[in-house]
Amino acid sequence: MVYSFSMILGYLLAAVTVIIWGITFVCTKDLLQNFSALEILFVRFIVAYVGLWIMHPRFEKIKSKDNILFAFAGLTGVVLYQFSENIALNFTTASNVSIIVSICPLFTAIIAQIFFKEKHITPYFILGFLISITGIALVSFNGKAEFSINPKGDLLALLAGVCWGFYSLFVSMINKKNYNLLGSTRRIFFFAVIFMIPLVLIGNKITFFTNNQDMINSMSVSFNKITNAKRFSDIMNIVNLLFLGLLASGFCFSAWNRACKIVGTVKISFGIYLIPVVTIIFAFFTLNEHLSLMGIIGTFLTIFGLFVSNKK
Repeated sequence: MVYSFSMILGYLLAAVTVIIWGITFVCTKDLLQNFSALEILFVRFIVAYVGLWIMHPRFEKIKSKDNILFAFAGLTGVVLYQFSENIALNFTTASNVSIIVSICPLFTAIIAQIFFKEKHITPYFILGFLISITGIALVSFNGKAEFSINPKGDLLALLAGVCWGFYSLFVSMINKKNYNLLGSTRRIFFFAVIFMIPLVLIGNKITFFTNNQDMINSMSVSFNKITNAKRFSDIMNIVNLLFLGLLASGFCFSAWNRACKIVGTVKISFGIYLIPVVTIIFAFFTLNEHLSLMGIIGTFLTIFGLFVSNKK
C-alpha cells in the first residue's frame, strides 16, 4: 500500500501526540502533590490558549451556529475529559488511568455509529470490546487479593474515555467546516476556560464548605499569594505546567485534530492504545510505579482487545 505525503503526515502527527500524551499522566501525577486537579486543568489551558494566540495571532470568523459545536467540544474534550482524568489520578496510579483511558477508540466508534451511521460495530468489535473490558478489570485490581478496593479512580478514568468519544464526534463535525486548525483549537479552549471559571470560583471557597480531603484535592483553588509564590517558583512545577499547556494541549490538540481530518477520526483514534505503553515506561522510571502480574496481563488484554476490535 502506497501512502501519500499527507497520509504519512497524519500518522506522524498522531504518533508524536501519543508519545506526549503518554507522558502527561506522569506530569499531572507529579503536579498533584502541590496543586488540585482543577488548578492544574485551569492553568494548563490558560497557558495553551495564550500559546495558540502567539502561534496564530489572527481572529477567525466563525458562523454563530457553529459556536455550539466548539462549546460542546470544549466541554467534553477539555473540561469533562481532562477533569475526570486529573481527579482519577488522585485515587489510582498514572499507569492505571492511562490503560483505562486507552479504550477511548471503542467509545469513539460506538458514538460514530450512532450519530454518523458509520459501520464500525462488527462481531470483531464486540469481541475486542469484551477483551478490553476484561483487561481493565484486571488492571483495576492489579494483584490485590482483597476485593474491597476503591473504584473511584478507575470509574472516573472510564468516564473520561466516554467523554473523549463525544469530543471526537464534535471534532469530526468541526473539521468538515474547514476552519483554520489552530484557530479552531483555540476556540475550543476558549469555551473550555469559560466553562471552568465558575468551577474555579466555587473551588476558591471549597475549603470553607467541606473537610473532605478528596473534594479538596480535586476542587480547591488557592488565591493565596504566599502559597502561589512558592508553588510557581518551583522549576519542576513550571516545566510540568508548560509541558502540559504548550505541548500536550496547544500543540497536541491541534496535531490530533489535523490527524483526524487527514486519516479519519475513528481510524486515528486507535493510536490511543499505545499511550499506556509510554505512560508505564515513564511512570516506572519517574514515579516508581510497578504493575503486578495481574496488571501486566490486564494491560496486554486491553491493548489486544483494541487490535481485535479494529480487525476488518
